[in-house]
Amino acid sequence: MSKVTEQQSVMKVRRALALLGARGEVRALDDSARTAKEAADALGIEVGQIASSLIFLADGEPVLVIASGGHRVDTVQLAMILEVSDVAKATADDVRKATGFAIGGVAPVGHPKPLRTIVDIALSRYDEVWAAGGHPHYVFPTSYDELLRITAGEAAEVGA
Repeated sequence: MSKVTEQQSVMKVRRALALLGARGEVRALDDSARTAKEAADALGIEVGQIASSLIFLADGEPVLVIASGGHRVDTVQLAMILEVSDVAKATADDVRKATGFAIGGVAPVGHPKPLRTIVDIALSRYDEVWAAGGHPHYVFPTSYDELLRITAGEAAEVGA
């Protein structure tokens, strides 16, 4: 990703957060936060505090699942929550088309159009959680309640 594209992606998230009245500021990390473990290590926090934005295709439609970094999403359980017959992990192209972001930097906000969003209730255990800021080297702090609000998300148990 070029420096210009990186800056555009991060600015898109900053603008979305400001419009939504979110409290956290997007900040740069020295190291990559492409995975929940990398992000947690860079921030010095528990991996469960990472709010991983994952895209799945539910009967072909993109759905955003914001999962605790310590969880693997159970696609059978997710299909029941969404009341669909098929849930599959999205391809890199599907992710970019649905969110405008590359895998590893998908933010929970700033998408081209609203996505149905499921927020992992495991994130509610933490006063502060961290989400991607549009690029693998950018993150922002938030809370479970704020994530539900800014994404119009539905709370659910998504995995273990």
